[in-house]
Amino acid sequence: MPSTAKRRWSRELDSEIDGVAFGPKGPILLHGYDPPAGGKWVDNVIPGKLGAFDRTSGEMLWRVPCEVGYGRGFGAGLGPSGQVVVLGPGQSGHRIVRQSIDDGELLDVSDIPAFDMAVVTPERVVGVSAGRVFCLGTDDLAASWSYSQEGQRYHSVALSGDRAFVTYSTKQGHGVLVLDAETGGSEGTLLAPAEPRIQGLVTTGDVVVLLTSDLDRILPPESIGDYAEELVGHPAGGSTDTLSLLALRVDGRKGDRPLWLKVLETTRLDDLAPASITADSGKLYLERGTDLFALDVLSGRPLGEWTVPGLDEQIAWSVADGAGLLAEETRVSVFELPA
Repeated sequence: MPSTAKRRWSRELDSEIDGVAFGPKGPILLHGYDPPAGGKWVDNVIPGKLGAFDRTSGEMLWRVPCEVGYGRGFGAGLGPSGQVVVLGPGQSGHRIVRQSIDDGELLDVSDIPAFDMAVVTPERVVGVSAGRVFCLGTDDLAASWSYSQEGQRYHSVALSGDRAFVTYSTKQGHGVLVLDAETGGSEGTLLAPAEPRIQGLVTTGDVVVLLTSDLDRILPPESIGDYAEELVGHPAGGSTDTLSLLALRVDGRKGDRPLWLKVLETTRLDDLAPASITADSGKLYLERGTDLFALDVLSGRPLGEWTVPGLDEQIAWSVADGAGLLAEETRVSVFELPA
């Protein structure tokens, strides 16, 4: 039986949350907005707010208006010298801003093209829209490269060192591209576009993990035995997987044998809790409903299992340095994850 995760603190807010960011040290950052009465507004974007909270106590350190509001596309993280970098929709188009981590003072702002999701690191921001992958520098907020190929649609991105891993789709299915994160140059394909879907992509250490399905379409011959064992040993039976985990090396190539695989479901998912994955410091976290599972990212070995109250109502969830940050609609909580 899973134990209930220990809650370090919880705080109710008077604004709705739509994004979070935090690292191994320093404050927790929350981006939110105040919805208008009746849920109706004239413009495409609701003005945003950005706040910083002490990661140990939950005390609010500061809260200020943000040039990034609520709408399509969002990304946030810590840039150079611990400055806060936020990008998303504004009243006159998408923009990226840099603010002081000490008091929220606006330091810089730049207009950028519309996007769907983005990852922020101290060195760079890499984002995706349906038609392109792009990179911005966190020091000057300027575009450094853009990547697109005819017939490809881009969905999500994860970074590992100087590589960017991008989920994409063609008429043949979904796969994973590898780009040079510094130049945007193609470094080949980690996974050929053959999957019906890829619903999660994370990196930690030297490993890329996918939350996907139908592994029989992409596994090399030498991994079919491992896959068959997973199917035979699954309590629900079935002849193929409807939800699975696949771990690959970040320096791998298309057709390489995976580090490990795990079949999670072999039956229809309609009545089951949705799943997502997070990774940090060599650990993979699988979220399903209020259940959270920790696995060793190199082997897939189980490390722990908890019930996290409110995880099934998450707006955003992130893990850093043994702490889980959970944002619900108007509440933020930090949980201890001792694994």
